Amino acid sequence: MIEHCIILIRSISAFLILLCITRLLGKQTLSNMNFLEFITAVILGAIGANFAFNEKIQVTHLMISLSVFTLTSLFLSKLLVRYRKMRMWTEGTPSVLMEGGKILEGNMKKNNMTLDTLNQLLRQKDIFDINEVEYAILEINGKLSVMKKEQYRNTTLQDLKLKGSAPPQFPIELIMDGHILYGNLDANQLSHSWLQHELKLRNKRAEDVFYSVRGSNGQLYFDYRDDSIQHPVDVE
Repeated sequence: MIEHCIILIRSISAFLILLCITRLLGKQTLSNMNFLEFITAVILGAIGANFAFNEKIQVTHLMISLSVFTLTSLFLSKLLVRYRKMRMWTEGTPSVLMEGGKILEGNMKKNNMTLDTLNQLLRQKDIFDINEVEYAILEINGKLSVMKKEQYRNTTLQDLKLKGSAPPQFPIELIMDGHILYGNLDANQLSHSWLQHELKLRNKRAEDVFYSVRGSNGQLYFDYRDDSIQHPVDVE
């Protein structure tokens, strides 16, 4: 029983320590994982697992390992921000896979990229016809950036020589899971009575609303707990 309690305490401690380390290393580790961050994540995960379950290894030794790898990763990340040559050596550089609408087979082989994978990444960009692509670049985080040929690009207001309307606003969440987000209302100078009036117009209470947001165009969106869908497409 004592051994179970020790494992429980160590597991919770390992989780909290890794959470703090992740916060310390920053959001970049989560959003765009490069070679350095991938290695750091694997090593810290292995140390954290041993911290939680391997009773043969002393806690002090594991804490030293965690501290060393955390500080090393943090130090290297600061260096990479400052020195571009070191950043290029550790992270690599983007690879051009298509140029002028033509596939560069040499760069495809260097990155172990198959045509099936390239087509899959293009489909994720809503491109089903490879003939639409002018440039395709494989970024260092493994994602694909695409520039379409001129005739396939989206039309902009500048192309139409039209003036845009008022600049879009940042979406403001008003209600989440039936609870009014008073902090968001106050931070954006929105009165509580205004929200109650909008709810009253819809014959609803805050408790009836699953999610509500004022969109970037100023329009209100309400999603109610009761969707009144008789035959949903996807039922789990």
